[in-house]
Formats: sequence, C-alpha cells, structure tokens
Amino acid sequence: MNQRTAEPTAPARNFSVLLSATPRSARLARLLTDAHLRDWGYEPDAACHIVAELAANAATHGRVPGRDFRLAFHVAGDTLRIEVTDTRGDRPPQHRPPTADAESGRGLLLVDALADRWGVSEDRFPRKTVWAELRLTAPEPEI
Repeated sequence: MNQRTAEPTAPARNFSVLLSATPRSARLARLLTDAHLRDWGYEPDAACHIVAELAANAATHGRVPGRDFRLAFHVAGDTLRIEVTDTRGDRPPQHRPPTADAESGRGLLLVDALADRWGVSEDRFPRKTVWAELRLTAPEPEI
C-alpha cells in the first residue's frame, strides 16, 4: 500500500492594522512592517521602503480628518502583497516625473523600482487601495 504524506505547508502570514492618517502613523506602519517581516524570517528592507512611501501618501494625500488608513500585508507562496487603503478614492496616485529641484514626488518612482508590480484598486466609495507585490526569498527553516 502506497501511503502519501502531506507536504508541510508554510504558516499563513498576514497582518492588518488601522492607523490614524498622520506622519507618525506612517512611520509606525514602516516599523510594524519591519518587525513582522523580521519575525517571519524575511528580509524587510524593500518592503519597508514601499510601506513608508504608500503610508506617507495615505497620510498626506489620502487624509480625511477623523478617518484612518489601513495597512495590510500577506505572504502567499513567495510573494508579499502590501496594501494601503485610504479614504480618498477621488484622488488616485499621480505617477509623474518630479522636476529636478522638487523636494518630493519621487515616492511612486521608488515603489515602481522596488516592486515587481503595483497598482490601485477602487474600493467601496470613498476608499482606494494602493498595492504592491514583491518576491521574497524563503526564510531559513527553524532548527
């Protein structure tokens, strides 16, 4: 009799939190991403840069007084999907090259350079979700 044993599967890895639309919360989003990805055994640098940019955009351009933004991310296979949802569905991200002397406006260029893919999903009005995906190197097995 040929018995099949189930292949061990990686545990589900996901995280979601509501944060106030402030610069301090944008920084907290980056710190939470760093802590969770490190805890899960992944290199967090690229993801932290992406989260920092998307969260800063949500706190700056997607801000509505009294409304929060949501940071969510999950790992499926070798892909990390990051989602930042804000309450300004009427303001999609503007992906334009900044002028040489501009002090801001390069965030989406960074996201585009670091992510394998990224985009915007409309949500139930008035929300929008800016998402990015990147491939991860599998964490070292625990001994």
